[in-house]
Amino acid sequence: MSRTRIKFCGLRSPADIEAAANAGADAVGFVFHPASKRHVQAADVAAWWRDAPPFLASVFLFMDASAEAVDAVLQQVQPDYLQFHGDESPNFCAGFGRPWIKALPMGDPARGRAMAAAHHAAAALLADSHGGAQRSGGSGHAFDWGQLAGLPPRLIVAGGLDASRVGALIRAHRPWGVDVSSGIEDTPGRKSALRMEAFAAAVREADAASPPPTEDPPSP
Repeated sequence: MSRTRIKFCGLRSPADIEAAANAGADAVGFVFHPASKRHVQAADVAAWWRDAPPFLASVFLFMDASAEAVDAVLQQVQPDYLQFHGDESPNFCAGFGRPWIKALPMGDPARGRAMAAAHHAAAALLADSHGGAQRSGGSGHAFDWGQLAGLPPRLIVAGGLDASRVGALIRAHRPWGVDVSSGIEDTPGRKSALRMEAFAAAVREADAASPPPTEDPPSP
């Protein structure tokens, strides 16, 4: 059975990290975009991560940050992956010596596909619902999953997912991974351990019921 990887994004406390690990997440994301309601400080994440459980990957999200701002975070705490959610160039994304993920703005499908082609060296691509009138992710809105056709296989899908919707995505499109933020929250920015558990259970149920893809893509 091919297993869909799970990333919980926008965590803001040690309790969030523990709940994500207990639910079976593969990765957790921390947002370093000051305009986000889920924004965290590097010093806090460094303190939280000292007690993080093993085999849980950390992902740091930036959006059109300067190189100096990214470096300032990396001087305090080192993630497993960087994730870029704005108009960053491939050279910028690759300039920090760490594996990186590029978010694709599938609210503007033509732009999203152009970014996918330009950022082909990414460890993974993340298809999200931003683009067009919606500037950033984490809104809880979905995009047309039909736009996933033809994108590279090393694909993570986000945007409007929760425990009630993620199974349909997996059964229809078999993405490498799924990413959720607002769909595991009780209120904006406040994560729910119960919603994390329900989301992970829905992923496992869909995996068990779905045939494997013709080619299992490699891990980012």
